Amino acid sequence: MITEEIIREALRNVYDPEIDINVQDLGLIYTVEVDGDAVEVNHTLTSVVCPFADQICEDIEDAVASVEGVNKVKRNLVFDPPFSIDMVPEETKIIMGWF
Repeated sequence: MITEEIIREALRNVYDPEIDINVQDLGLIYTVEVDGDAVEVNHTLTSVVCPFADQICEDIEDAVASVEGVNKVKRNLVFDPPFSIDMVPEETKIIMGWF
């Protein structure tokens, strides 16, 4: 059975190359919705002009599609709300020294 937790765990394999933190722990994944074998992910980037946007978006889609049982992936890049350091989980801030 596909769950939000399984999908979020898979997204921990997708890294922002500039920061070298995965997109889940960086706070870039806003929502994950699972409906049977279909998964919809709303995410953002650290910047609207992120030079790695195409790679990150493709990697997110590939990571979700790689989960056993997933047959359809809908990935939505959104910028509302815009990313800010406040979206980064406390654990990640501590590890990165961003406190």
